[in-house]
Amino acid sequence: MKITLSQFAGFCDGVRRAFEIVQNIDSEKIKKPVFVLGSLVHNQDVVNKIEEKGIAKIDMQTFLDSKAGEIGTLIITAHGAGPKIYEIAKVKGIEIIDTTCPRVIKVQRLAQVYFNRGYTIILVGDRDHKEVKSIFEWGGEKALLVSNQEELRNLDLSGLEKVVVLTQTTQSKDFVKEVVEFLKAKYPNAESLDTICLATDQRQDEIKNLARDNDGVVVIGSPDSANSNRLFEIATSVNPKTIFIERAEDLTDEWFSGLEKVAVTAGASTPDWIIEGVLARIEKL
Repeated sequence: MKITLSQFAGFCDGVRRAFEIVQNIDSEKIKKPVFVLGSLVHNQDVVNKIEEKGIAKIDMQTFLDSKAGEIGTLIITAHGAGPKIYEIAKVKGIEIIDTTCPRVIKVQRLAQVYFNRGYTIILVGDRDHKEVKSIFEWGGEKALLVSNQEELRNLDLSGLEKVVVLTQTTQSKDFVKEVVEFLKAKYPNAESLDTICLATDQRQDEIKNLARDNDGVVVIGSPDSANSNRLFEIATSVNPKTIFIERAEDLTDEWFSGLEKVAVTAGASTPDWIIEGVLARIEKL
């Protein structure tokens, strides 16, 4: 059986940067105790590695309820956070280690700039995703969110003079194109900015070709990872013989029966050691 590994599989630059920042923290110099606000990236194996360094995960409510001294240093995840987090941390004397992906920061700042200019922001993204929430907050918490076709059809911008479309960095390129074309047809003055990450763009283009040229597709990622789920959706739309797994143990002999060519890809939060384990397992099968 021929195995083709995606050239873009695994950590994107933003996730790798966040992981390396945390891995290289000098425990002797940092203000303790240290916590990360949520999961650094959407992958439990990476979260476990971080916890081995004595860095625990806390949720938003725990952070908000914390008293002075209970948190020494707070790590902002690669998905980013809204401006209030930084303000509260400063008041409580909490030091910040910010691992927000630079591409996410760009969208956050664009949301802030366009909000201050009086624009109505149309934010294309997954409603409950951390990145989307952070962009929403930088946009004055007044952006109009579009996460599916129904929300797009129900969008009413009549009477608005200045409208701009911003997107979650890991959003589906095809859906964003659909949103922009729909809005431009109804509101010709609407502006749009391409804020999809290059790595996301490349992965989505590649997976279509891999799904078409192979008998089956294996997508490795966490169920909580937006970009991993997006790869699975795209691959499945081209090739129904597609599976979504977290690690090598999820593979079964039966699934590979009769397959001669298999493509393997992985979401931006999937570490190299997970990908290597999956490839080794497939080769044994």
